[in-house]
Amino acid sequence: MNKSVRPSPGPSGSHEPHLVIGQIALLPGGEWSPQLPGWLVIHVSAGVGYWLDPRMNQELQTGAVVLRSDQARGYFRASQLEELRLHFFRVEPRKLTGLVSLADQTIMQNAAVDEKFFLRILPPNAQLSDKFSRFGFENTGNSFPARVQLLQLFLEVFGGNFQPPPTDVTELFDARARLKQMLHQTPVSELLELSFPKLVSQTRCSPRHVSRLFKELVGVSFREKQAELRLTRASELLTTTDSKVVDVAMESGYQSSSLFSAMFKQRFGTSPAKWRERARRCKLVKQPRRLRVVA
Repeated sequence: MNKSVRPSPGPSGSHEPHLVIGQIALLPGGEWSPQLPGWLVIHVSAGVGYWLDPRMNQELQTGAVVLRSDQARGYFRASQLEELRLHFFRVEPRKLTGLVSLADQTIMQNAAVDEKFFLRILPPNAQLSDKFSRFGFENTGNSFPARVQLLQLFLEVFGGNFQPPPTDVTELFDARARLKQMLHQTPVSELLELSFPKLVSQTRCSPRHVSRLFKELVGVSFREKQAELRLTRASELLTTTDSKVVDVAMESGYQSSSLFSAMFKQRFGTSPAKWRERARRCKLVKQPRRLRVVA
């Protein structure tokens, strides 16, 4: 019996920039099981294939679009008759620090583990599938306008599922509700610059109570969340820009480059310079990868 090889098409997702087009070609009978963090949007650019998982098996015609979180287990298989060509891009909510609020990130992360949302397949005749067909994957590059377009496509595919639940009007003047409302309205980039005393002032309750409420709503302390967001921003800047390490440290909120390096190594297990070097080695190959079935 033939055994299918399903290697990951790219490098470790932590080093691979999101909102960048990748492509893969499966030879007849070939399979691909994506091993990338975050949300993956896949367009069937040519050929016919299948999505196979324990919950469902579905045929994918040319033009179909698949939205899949990293929690959805399954794989793609090309038909035995022709090659299957896929274009795809990845969206990692934690890296959208300048565009979304902490609450928005939480909504996306919760949806990623919800069986109702973590896999969607749009048929070729859907309006959004037509948008993907006209997108021009071959010539997008890594420009800012292209990344914005990809994010817009991702949000359109997902639809209204990122809408936060309505606020209970009876809680409007409660400290917990005030903090929750602030987290919904404050972009992550602003949260990075927010001091704890200012957070206490905006919530209008004691520091101890704010600390307890923040941990209850977010899962970690305010200081731990800020450190996580700063280091995530730094890792993205190291991956996508040529800024000096000291400048990345400053832009991420660290006044001391030595402290930044120590915190970065503690979080990611390597120095900022080595992280950048590894990320450059792990850039997606622009030519499509061809996976074949072997005996």
